[in-house]
Amino acid sequence: MIEPTLNYVTCPGAALNGDAVHRMAYWEWNQTGNPWHPHVMVCVHGLTRQGRDFDVLAQALSAHARVICPDVTGRGYSDWLAEPMHYGVPQYTSDMVALLHQVHQAAPIQALDWVGTSMGGLIGMAVAGNPALPLPVPVRKLLLNDVGPALEWPALQRIAAYVGKPAHFETLQQAADTLQVLSAGFGPHTAQAWLALSKPMVRPAQGGGWRLHYDPAIALPMQGMTQEQSARGAEVLWSLYDTIRAQTLLVRGAQSDLITQNTARAMQQRGPLAQWVDLEGVGHAPTFVADDQVAIARNFLLGDE
Repeated sequence: MIEPTLNYVTCPGAALNGDAVHRMAYWEWNQTGNPWHPHVMVCVHGLTRQGRDFDVLAQALSAHARVICPDVTGRGYSDWLAEPMHYGVPQYTSDMVALLHQVHQAAPIQALDWVGTSMGGLIGMAVAGNPALPLPVPVRKLLLNDVGPALEWPALQRIAAYVGKPAHFETLQQAADTLQVLSAGFGPHTAQAWLALSKPMVRPAQGGGWRLHYDPAIALPMQGMTQEQSARGAEVLWSLYDTIRAQTLLVRGAQSDLITQNTARAMQQRGPLAQWVDLEGVGHAPTFVADDQVAIARNFLLGDE
């Protein structure tokens, strides 16, 4: 087992601490023996999560590439934004471009792959589907984890109902138990695996106990969204999706409430003509902790090497 290194990139946009710019944290995994390895894989988490979600997958992939797992701005070890309404895909995409340039400057990227869970997949579509972005290299392979251009409104309402709500936990185990109820769609996990997923989700709270790791204000843009705005957003996402040239795989929880089979079929038939895999017993969203899920990602990302 190896441990990742924690790094930071400076991004445009004021931070809550008063700085005119903000820092985004990212975890880098590399057991290739080559710190300048030209193959880079970026793994980006969902709305309320953080980069250590990918520990198991990153460990498996890091023998073949440099694996970069950011804490998206407002989460984990990243700065919180001064303007909560900037918590959205445009800001996150700008931050990812800054991240890719920093990684590229450290060691040139020759092959770039993207794994995106839920929000991380939306960011991935924005990065891969906008040819005007100044990327060091185009995205070669794109794995969309339980996300697509069309998102179901009831699922968005379900998520908005719990994001940003005050939470205090007396113990780490209490935090893990609470998160397991909220994240039932992640599917079955051993107690050990769930505790490992949960530890990075909390921080020590003032006065004792634990709090969630993210800025509660990340909820504000989503809570103010209307169904009509969501439908207009889907039009934009479909236009981005149709421009993607990366080889694309959709991994969908068979019981997902966020992305339907009809959307998955449409993703097979337009844009990058995504491959599609459904995972039984899982909703929103697969964690890529189970061996079979890790194998799906490995085979897709490394299958032609």
